[in-house]
Amino acid sequence: MATSNNPVTGFGYLLRALPLLTRKGIKAFVIIPLIINIVIFSIGVYFGFHYFGEYMDRFLDTSGMWSWVAAIVEFIKPLLYIVFGMALLVLIFYSFSILANIIASPFNGLLAEATEQYLTGKTLDEDSSFKKMMKELIPTLMMEVRKLIYMILWSIPFLIMLFFIPVIGPIIWFLFTAWMMSLQYMDYPMGNHKITFSEQRSLQGKNRLFSLGFGGATMGASMIPFVNFIVMPAAVIAATIIWVEQYSNE
Repeated sequence: MATSNNPVTGFGYLLRALPLLTRKGIKAFVIIPLIINIVIFSIGVYFGFHYFGEYMDRFLDTSGMWSWVAAIVEFIKPLLYIVFGMALLVLIFYSFSILANIIASPFNGLLAEATEQYLTGKTLDEDSSFKKMMKELIPTLMMEVRKLIYMILWSIPFLIMLFFIPVIGPIIWFLFTAWMMSLQYMDYPMGNHKITFSEQRSLQGKNRLFSLGFGGATMGASMIPFVNFIVMPAAVIAATIIWVEQYSNE
């Protein structure tokens, strides 16, 4: 178990992962998840903001409005752009992060395995990495679909809170998304050891603040331009360090 159920401790693991991105034995497994993340997020940001202004102009078109209504709309238009822009960022981050992880999941499993071997000096499986990836491709993708269904079902009430309950709604959404990020990335090292998704939730739930710290750091870094490109492989490595140091003895 985690030595301290402290969100700051969980936060620190993402920073500890960064130097390992270029370590021999690990960096070869970073390249493909990195490329997938760059391509997916670039597409999301490009199309999202390419059409954002166009749709906002149509939505806030004041032609045909009473003059006093048009004046109010023009006055609050900058605020509306900010609010809807932030909502778009949340949507891009959340949806494209899930998509990138589904596509990269077999490679992230290999990255977690390589990181664990680097940290412990022990080989998880006698199969070659490519052979193992092909053998476990379908089970890995099925696990990703199961996680996706879990996330979608739980996200509906929290999304409603986000948009309709001021202050409290965004806080609850942040905590929910941080928890989802922890579940998402801890699945790679835990899944390599055949730990089921329900067992993973139980293990992490015992140290929820610790998990929220790790997930919150991952989520926050994912929303920083350019930094978000390396977040996925860094989070996989960080999750593997957590597994080795905190959960493997379980």
